[in-house]
Amino acid sequence: MLFFTKNILFNFDIYGIMCNFATQYYNMKKIQLFSIGMILLLSSCAQEFNQVYKSRDNDYRYEYAKECFARGKYSYALTLLQDLVTFEKGTENAEESLYMLAMTEYELRDYESAAETFKKYYQTYPKGRYAEMASFFVGQSLYMSTPEPRLDQTPTVSAIAAFQEYVDLFPDAKMRGTAEQRMFALQDKLVTKEYLSAKLYYNLGTYFGNCTNGGNNYEACIITAQNALNDFPYTNMREDFSLLIMKSKYELAQMSVESKRLQRYQDAEDECYGFINEYPDSKNCDLAKNYIEKCKKHTSSIETE
Repeated sequence: MLFFTKNILFNFDIYGIMCNFATQYYNMKKIQLFSIGMILLLSSCAQEFNQVYKSRDNDYRYEYAKECFARGKYSYALTLLQDLVTFEKGTENAEESLYMLAMTEYELRDYESAAETFKKYYQTYPKGRYAEMASFFVGQSLYMSTPEPRLDQTPTVSAIAAFQEYVDLFPDAKMRGTAEQRMFALQDKLVTKEYLSAKLYYNLGTYFGNCTNGGNNYEACIITAQNALNDFPYTNMREDFSLLIMKSKYELAQMSVESKRLQRYQDAEDECYGFINEYPDSKNCDLAKNYIEKCKKHTSSIETE
């Protein structure tokens, strides 16, 4: 009886293994068939595209490019449109071919090329059907290619200028709100760049030179932060810049030669009072008060005279 039971269990195990193997084999076949189907489909698409590309019928090539663009086959559309913008120049398809080329480059994330092509479209067709959107996408393409704040921000400045031009040219444009939001975001990136530069100077401190003979890094921090506040007076990083200025002026006073020390302690003390007045609820007010006490040890003699 026990032997019979063991045989049944053994048979069930064999059956389970065979079922599992059959399922895996079936799934593997499905994957293979799907892969073969995709290869055949892609091969068929490639053959069709090659036939269109070699065709001398530009109207046919133009319609096929439009279809590729509509279906998101941007690589195929790009190849055709790069030829069509030359061959179709002066025809009724020229304007749309140029705009589609710009949009295709944008969709392929070639933002630098897209910006140039959108700009070319607007310069060629300032009253064209897509003039407003082309002007917007000049800025948008540059916006998408702007680097992180710690890197050179020349593209960011160009993007702001492009969006500003769009807003000026089309004051009632449907994308005006988006353009303005983009400009604010780009300005924040410029502010962050300036803050990182100022903070770097502060962190360098006496490094790369003897600060007792001028305090170059602290002075550079002060100048950079002050220029940023002048250029972007409404930035939400205003307190951060002011803090760097206050700390740099105090450190500069400490490292100064005797002939400059007293005046710099006075400047640092005034800066601390200004910080407390402008940011009375700041967590850094205690630091400002501490600096004031230390500065007074050097400036108190003048105040009593």
